[in-house]
Amino acid sequence: MSDYVDLFDSAYGNFAATVLEQVRRETFGEDIGQNSWLTADEYLRFFKWLELKSSSNVLEVACGSGGPALFMARTIGCHILGIDNNENGIATASKIAQEQGLDSQVRFQLADASQPLPFEDELFDSIVCIDAINHFPNRSRVLAEWHRVLKPDGRILFTDPIVVTGLLSNEEIAVRSSIGFFLFAPVGADEKLLKEAGFELIRCEDVTENKVEVSRRWHDARAKWRDDLLKIEGEKTFEGLQQFLSVVSTLSSERRLSRFVFVAHRAT
Repeated sequence: MSDYVDLFDSAYGNFAATVLEQVRRETFGEDIGQNSWLTADEYLRFFKWLELKSSSNVLEVACGSGGPALFMARTIGCHILGIDNNENGIATASKIAQEQGLDSQVRFQLADASQPLPFEDELFDSIVCIDAINHFPNRSRVLAEWHRVLKPDGRILFTDPIVVTGLLSNEEIAVRSSIGFFLFAPVGADEKLLKEAGFELIRCEDVTENKVEVSRRWHDARAKWRDDLLKIEGEKTFEGLQQFLSVVSTLSSERRLSRFVFVAHRAT
């Protein structure tokens, strides 16, 4: 069994470190402050699928340190509320929003999305959750809450980066799960749960290739900046994250764990 590896506290707490900015640029091409498999080009495509407008009121679930939400605000001009259960992430996101003069347009709130959401019914036009739904132990309850707080005919978009599409060893699963709790879904599970929660599926696409490229570039960029990263992460975290990214790259490139994006609207 692999030891726990701290990705999120390290990434969010040291977000502004020069070396992490450099790693993000080399990993993602355009640094929008992301810590997932998301690229700016991919997110722009997702905006179109959500049919976002400047008048949209958007909830981002698992917003992390806020970069993608702020990118959405700058690009679309909509209002966004980002939630996350990581205090470092919310603190960093709120600070950056204020520095960029976007704090009246984008707000960040500490909240656990695996629990009942602290929002009234039918509040949001859209809900987005990138590469994080796999961290929630009860996906049915999460989707039911999204349905509750979404306006009639509102849209949701989420990516599930660990859909099981091949054979996996217990060692590979242990390393792939080393950064926290993960719920691995078989093919078809997300579609079934969406329907049960009252959503109608609009689009489902395989976006694994993004994860293949990002995980490879992330691993290589971190290896290049090893000495600087060791100063802020320590050897255990550095080596653990390198092993994690290596396994992600292998499982994704061999299509044994795949990444899918789902877009659905509230049908009932």
